[in-house]
Amino acid sequence: MTKVQKRRAGEILRQFKGDSYTFGLGVLDKVGEQAAELGKTAMVIANPADWLKPTVDQVVAALQEKGVKLAPDYIVPDAAPNAPREDVFRLETYILHFQPDVIVVIGGGSSIDAAKAANVLATLGTYDPDIERYFGTGEVTKALAATGKELKPLIAVATAASSGAHLTKYSNITDLTVGQKKLIVDDAVVPHRAVFDYRLTKSMPKGFTADGALDGVAHCLEVFYGASSETFDAIKDVALLGIELVVGNLEKVMENPNDEAGREALGLATDLGGYAIMIGGTNGAHLTSFSLVDVTSHGRACALMNPYYTVFFAPSVEKQLRLVGDIYKRAGLISEDLDKLSGRGLGIAVANGMVELSRRIGFPTKLTDLEGFTDEHIERALTAAKNPQLDMKLKNMPVPLNADLVDEYMGPILQAAKVGDFSLIKNMES
Repeated sequence: MTKVQKRRAGEILRQFKGDSYTFGLGVLDKVGEQAAELGKTAMVIANPADWLKPTVDQVVAALQEKGVKLAPDYIVPDAAPNAPREDVFRLETYILHFQPDVIVVIGGGSSIDAAKAANVLATLGTYDPDIERYFGTGEVTKALAATGKELKPLIAVATAASSGAHLTKYSNITDLTVGQKKLIVDDAVVPHRAVFDYRLTKSMPKGFTADGALDGVAHCLEVFYGASSETFDAIKDVALLGIELVVGNLEKVMENPNDEAGREALGLATDLGGYAIMIGGTNGAHLTSFSLVDVTSHGRACALMNPYYTVFFAPSVEKQLRLVGDIYKRAGLISEDLDKLSGRGLGIAVANGMVELSRRIGFPTKLTDLEGFTDEHIERALTAAKNPQLDMKLKNMPVPLNADLVDEYMGPILQAAKVGDFSLIKNMES
């Protein structure tokens, strides 16, 4: 990461979040000041594992130093991966029982997403206790307006460079009984404050590191693909910098997990991904990933699917592809002369660059690489794409689809991804 890249990323994030976000190296103690500004008691939610204990202890000490007491006087266990509904309901009961002034959640995207949703249910349960009521776009804000209530202040202390959940309006929640993830999209659930000490990410295992980094790429890439003429310039700087910081640093960090500069680069990159999804929305790969929760991680699913959606979108995103392709080309991931390509051919070349990065880090590149994958997952993904609660993902596509077109166009994308054959993808005629 160059000094120019680091400075520019910092400028973008400070412009995005102002004083509500503290990020960098060695900033974890700042959570005490932030909590003290919001109340006198805090409920701390965190993973009880030994590897996180030093971080939790440091946060608790920072709270106590500023006169903030724990309510309850122990750490509340966080959510399992993919934020299962059951964990959301459990966290809701803790909030209702102990009524803290502020909620402090320490963890990755799933922990933070579950805390966001639990806060919603604890506040609005008397309005409607069914979490289904809040999936979709803007439903929490509508309920808050109808009741005159406010969510409790929530501080997200990020420990993983991944989803950007500590910065965003998204809460991904999974129904494990059917293996399907659904989404709350609402400005009301953006954490009131956030802290991310990038040094904490040194504890991330290699696989999780790559999952998170490529989730950040997916955020930047999908939002950039879907940019309108009005938002193109604003998204371009954020998205391209985020993608380049990952492409230029991921392999180095995989080789040396203690590379502090590389860890900082990936932290900044995934934060930029969080900013990107506040400007615009993700689309195809994220939508499909919601139906693969029982066979792979979210970041891995997005990394696997984005090359295939890239080929589908290619004729409509040529401007974006030339800029994104240049990043992969300079990283040695693309051999073709991109200046001689256009449309679908350009899309295939860029998609192959993405696939090459996945190969180098040991990621799956087709759906049949995933243990437990069956054709039922394709049917599940096609069904989910027609659900009105996930309609925003279809509309965010640079080639927008509606429910009537899902089988005709998304079906071939998923079949191509199943076997790793771009030729099966059917482009929509303009």
